[in-house]
Amino acid sequence: MLSEQCILAIDQGTTSSRAILFDHEGRIRSIAQREFTQFYPQPGWVEHDAAEIWSSQVGMMAEALARAGLEGNAVAAIGITNQRETTIVWDRQSGEPVYRAIVWQDRRTAGLCQELKKDGLAGLIQARTGLVLDAYFSATKLRWILDNVKGARKRAEAGKLAFGTVDAWLIWKLSGGKAHITDASNASRTLLYNIHRNEWDQDLLELFKIPRAVLPEVRASSGVHAETAAALPAAGTPVAGIAGDQQAALFGQMCVRPGMLKHTYGTGGFMMLNTGNKPIGSKNSLLTTIAWKLDGKVTYALEGSIFISGAVVQWLRDGLGIIESSADVEKLAQSVPDNGGVYLVPAFTGLGAPHWDPFARGTILGLTRGTTRGHIARAALEAIAFQTVDVLDAMAEDSGIRLRELRVDGGAAANDMLLQFQADLSKVPVVRPKVLETTALGAAYLAGLAVGYWAGTGELAKQWQRDRVFRPSMKAPKRSELKQRWAKAVSRSKHWLQD
Repeated sequence: MLSEQCILAIDQGTTSSRAILFDHEGRIRSIAQREFTQFYPQPGWVEHDAAEIWSSQVGMMAEALARAGLEGNAVAAIGITNQRETTIVWDRQSGEPVYRAIVWQDRRTAGLCQELKKDGLAGLIQARTGLVLDAYFSATKLRWILDNVKGARKRAEAGKLAFGTVDAWLIWKLSGGKAHITDASNASRTLLYNIHRNEWDQDLLELFKIPRAVLPEVRASSGVHAETAAALPAAGTPVAGIAGDQQAALFGQMCVRPGMLKHTYGTGGFMMLNTGNKPIGSKNSLLTTIAWKLDGKVTYALEGSIFISGAVVQWLRDGLGIIESSADVEKLAQSVPDNGGVYLVPAFTGLGAPHWDPFARGTILGLTRGTTRGHIARAALEAIAFQTVDVLDAMAEDSGIRLRELRVDGGAAANDMLLQFQADLSKVPVVRPKVLETTALGAAYLAGLAVGYWAGTGELAKQWQRDRVFRPSMKAPKRSELKQRWAKAVSRSKHWLQD
């Protein structure tokens, strides 16, 4: 029976590749994870080796099965969730990438975006795609590869190259090169997809100088799309779920009704609000995006994207060396009673929503002779929450929806100090679920629904359980003072690279 099998979720993130097996009750049977190499060839550039992404991911699939003591035939379906916007171009015949993957954090095309803005094209692009014109998204990264890799444009126009976000690359590899597909949630993050007509937009393809021949076919987020090739772990298994990581987390948190909201503390921070079957435009530079396509219907969302969230803790570990592991940050931050007037704006790769300033850079303000490592660690954690509140306030204003709770997930959601501070700043309860791996769980749910492993979202909603609720307790004057000082710090970090 299907219910005796498991669903394998592939969770391909910005810093690691993971594979997680879920059983019919949504419980984790096993997890395998491996970090992979980050390349920084120039300031503001971030790249990955697409071949390493694949090798690490297939290795984790095999390891997850081994840890659970299962054979490949115990997998009912595979769901994929992925770092979004990261851009890969490969040769259709050889399957070899023509250039390293350009990561969503990469800022090399900020200048091109500025040129397009000066040409008055930002409004058209946002109207069609729901996105702001920014180097964050795939279109300008793809154009950069076509323009800068010798012979790439000519080969692309001849239909010899394929473009994809990470989901499309993994499905190509999983299927042995038979399937070049993506889903609507990932397509909606490229600046090339018309979210109202649900198709690649010819005008935008011409504007960004992208040949249609490189594009993948866009499918539903839940459906049997391909089968894994014979030589792979879980050979012959249907690949049946696809969603960008934040959309998958929204689904995994069971935010399936309009007005439900989640925030993921990952490498970046990503808040998403389910807005139902109609896209809501933003007046606060938030993104209007596709959450998923399920049962022939498209669900839309408002999203606020923060470039650096949990990555600021990695920076404390790897850059400053003031902690040995990411888990040490909470204890160090608690070694001081407050931030001591120190504010850290982690604009290492610019500022995302609601500021969208690619020329901002990281800033630490309020340093004195009394400042300690503890103050800097506390300021880093508080920055994660401050940035989240900036997005939350903008989202409430745009949607007109009274936000009743904030469901949270991601690695930093295990940090009690952060979540209490988040609730105090946000003025809404912050809810942590029992299963924090909601991104992978969402991909598993989408895959399982496609093959009948679960009957519907009603069955899945019963599985979602709270672990803890953090309720606001901070007095209004203190909250106001903290937010005002944060806003002042953000203003200092803006436009740093501009004359």
